[in-house]
Amino acid sequence: MSSQTTSQAGREPIEHASRDELQALQLERLKWTLKHAYENVPHYRKAFDAAGVHPSDLKALRDIARFPLTSKQDLRDNYPFGMFAVPREQVLRIHASSGTTGKPTVVGYTAKDIDIWADLVARSMWAAGSRPGDIVHVAYGYGLFTGGLGAHYGAERLGCSVVPMSGGQTEKQVQLIRDFEPKVIMVTPSYFCNILEEMERQGMDPKQSSLRIGIFGAEPWTGRMREDIEARAGMDAVDIYGLSEVMGPGVAMECVESKDGPVVWEDHFYPEIIDPVTGEPVEDGEEGELVFTSLTREAMPVVRYRTRDLTRLLPPTSRSMRRIGKITGRSDDMLIVRGVNLFPTQVEELILAIPELAAQYQLVLTREGNLDALEIVTELRPDYDHLSEAAREAVQAKLRQAVKSHIGVSTTVTVRRSGQVERTLTGKAKRVFDQRPR
Repeated sequence: MSSQTTSQAGREPIEHASRDELQALQLERLKWTLKHAYENVPHYRKAFDAAGVHPSDLKALRDIARFPLTSKQDLRDNYPFGMFAVPREQVLRIHASSGTTGKPTVVGYTAKDIDIWADLVARSMWAAGSRPGDIVHVAYGYGLFTGGLGAHYGAERLGCSVVPMSGGQTEKQVQLIRDFEPKVIMVTPSYFCNILEEMERQGMDPKQSSLRIGIFGAEPWTGRMREDIEARAGMDAVDIYGLSEVMGPGVAMECVESKDGPVVWEDHFYPEIIDPVTGEPVEDGEEGELVFTSLTREAMPVVRYRTRDLTRLLPPTSRSMRRIGKITGRSDDMLIVRGVNLFPTQVEELILAIPELAAQYQLVLTREGNLDALEIVTELRPDYDHLSEAAREAVQAKLRQAVKSHIGVSTTVTVRRSGQVERTLTGKAKRVFDQRPR
């Protein structure tokens, strides 16, 4: 798919500032953030004191490595409002994670925080090729999840017409896309695959829809999935990155003219990559865990927050700010199967390299005696439902051999007919079903 015509300069002067200008701004804002956190958040005062550092110790950007890391558990330990740096009465909005593995992580926003968030999502949408007046179909979930409202406010800030559909009701999603003719859709990539399937089920060619830009985020997705979506839908598929603890969507955004990894909006977020085991910083270009320090957040500043996302920091291209590579997985999503480290995205790449297979899959982990067992459950594309049993077994063998060769683990592969792998109806896909005894 050819990219939309767009200005590489971006819509704001800071997007093409010199490195010296940007770093001077970062240093000024980083000093403010550390002071604001230390003076107003007991957790940070205690953590800084225990590490023997003070905000005044930051003389250069590299000095941030002297300050302690912050984890999701720190946020949970201070549930619900202990990480707020302003009186609760100044917090205009509260979001929270689902809390499926413990207490939810709570985040708060002042009026200024929400204003900056809207600006950054608008900046991100411009980088994706969206322009004022476009109709934007938002299929991220609304509510405590930051995706829906973050996209909504940003699209309105850019001057777009917003369709606040939220997730689910896939048939209605397709009806409104057909009737309202949006140019842009903002949604998780896995759920957009469900929308494409529903279009095809209704006899609609996705390429003939009005959609020309897909802004996909909230879960890791591969280059293969981008190629598949663009080929099926005739659109530009670009990656928006964010997480609630740091702000929400719009922390980084891929530019449609280059599609070479999300640009970190470094005037508001200072990125680092650390070794996920030792916590020590690594050089740009080396893979590790992404860490962020907010530079402008009032209600809830975060200092060296561990995202658990594994990626690399890359040099600037379409904008003057650094990029992150495709998220290869999360350090806490890594599966260890018979001593082999495996990420779901590695399996996704191999599945989508086989023309007969669709993007829907599940990884089912069990234990046979003392050994782990992995079953990959996937399905055929509708065009290949006619395959004989022997041909389907050949596809299973092809995927099984690819996983053994590229990842180094033996698996069982089950290839079902199209539509037979359970779908996620509202948002992020559940890929891993770990049934091993704890």
